[in-house]
Amino acid sequence: MKTDTKPVWHTEIADIEHRRALAREMGGDEGIARQRRSGKQTVRERVDQLCDPDSFREFGSLVGKAVYGDDGALESFTPANAVVGTGKVDGRTICVAADDFTIRGGSSEAANPDKWVYLERLALESAKPLVRLVDTAGGSIKLLDQNQTTRFPDYSKWPILPLLEAVPVVSVAMGACAGLGALKVVASHFSVMVRDTSQVFAAGPPLVRQALGVEIDKNDLGGYRVHSRKSGMVDNEAVDEADALDQTRRFLSFLPPNVWTLPPVVKTDDPTDREDAWLDSAIPHDRRKVYDPRKILDTIFDRGSRFEIGRYHGKSVITSLARLGGVPVGVMAGDPREMGGAMTAAACRKMEQFIELCDRFHLPMINLVDQPGTMAGLDAELAGTVGNAFRMMKAIERAKIPWVTIVLRRAFGLGGGLHGAQFGLDGARRPLNHRFGWPSARWGSIPVEGGVRAAFRRDIEAAEDPAGTQAELEAHYHALSNPMRTAERFLIVDIVEPRTTRRLLCEWVELCSDRLRMIVEGVPRQN
Repeated sequence: MKTDTKPVWHTEIADIEHRRALAREMGGDEGIARQRRSGKQTVRERVDQLCDPDSFREFGSLVGKAVYGDDGALESFTPANAVVGTGKVDGRTICVAADDFTIRGGSSEAANPDKWVYLERLALESAKPLVRLVDTAGGSIKLLDQNQTTRFPDYSKWPILPLLEAVPVVSVAMGACAGLGALKVVASHFSVMVRDTSQVFAAGPPLVRQALGVEIDKNDLGGYRVHSRKSGMVDNEAVDEADALDQTRRFLSFLPPNVWTLPPVVKTDDPTDREDAWLDSAIPHDRRKVYDPRKILDTIFDRGSRFEIGRYHGKSVITSLARLGGVPVGVMAGDPREMGGAMTAAACRKMEQFIELCDRFHLPMINLVDQPGTMAGLDAELAGTVGNAFRMMKAIERAKIPWVTIVLRRAFGLGGGLHGAQFGLDGARRPLNHRFGWPSARWGSIPVEGGVRAAFRRDIEAAEDPAGTQAELEAHYHALSNPMRTAERFLIVDIVEPRTTRRLLCEWVELCSDRLRMIVEGVPRQN
């Protein structure tokens, strides 16, 4: 007796499989070829590269525009231009929302917004990190023909702000990201754009031409030189899509899945008591000479662990994620090779954003200070430098994370004073200013050289040997500014040998581990 082995619902199951196959064709051969000619991968190739192998679970693959014949049979199917779902990065679950530019240019208005909004709501509900792969041309006037009406610019179900309060959000600009696409890139904790193939702007060149009568190339308007190197609106740049996705994976490796969890600790074979003797000579004795701060950072923290954010803007300060004994930490350091290390308006904005990132996701802050003071001059005043410094100060005072400061060379004036919390938001409790110094460190309200010139200008000019008189006065005040004198009065915890810095910081991270757990659990801090 012959038995029919076909499933009862074999026709319907075959229809599902057929539609999914059509969805995997994306915008068809022509659209995919156009994507490749632009030097870009398809949306599905990007998702596969981001996620661990065979870990992506797609949602809404059947969403799209279907055309049926008179008999009700499917004649054609155009999938929605968004691919969404969950996957894993290094074994940890993330949510992914990716634009498909091969279908109607990834237009946000031609998309089904319920699909990607649902995915972002899922990220919030499941308390999992969200990664956006943004490649959208923004709105499309052609939608008026299809709908015979305009739509109000409204995404009321989109939890754009609650997401930023709860889970890590990463946005990768992978093409021309205009309008809503630009907002998706900016509304993140970490953003990266691909050099030359991605742009971020409120409106593209055609609308700029229409509104302002200005002809401008799309890269000159919103390319990486504009935003990752000047405006600071995008954090990092990547040499290609593979690099952008690798940076995304690295960034996520430092962060917990949500604000209710501690960051992941990894195993390391780098000894916590490692000492590198060259650090004792890392800072030149001649104050006029500069040094490479990144070489110092790469020596102190776990080997190969440092991930820099915002390298090409606000360059007088370095902001990085790193690890100490496998524990993720935030790192800030001055760079004397850029603007003398002065605190510029751009550096303040970069530090403010970085402090808020580390505080939200419970990464202890390590501030390695070489700060000659707030940038002066007309350009600095026009940029509102002091106002930006005040905003950065508020971010420091709001931060609840453990914070340690080590002054490597200079801490002068307003800029130098913003090395750690001093006031606190609760008047009944002053924060503990846990700070150390290297023997090369000097601090005060003003650097000795400039202070001597300002205070003794007439005496110096009237002297028989002005240069000698100025040098004598500087030597006198340099002796008084010896950091040992500060340590004698316990105005600083200790002056330490530079080679012992790694061990000191690893011990500090271990010391504050319980405090981090209390922050996550919401235990009130005692006065």
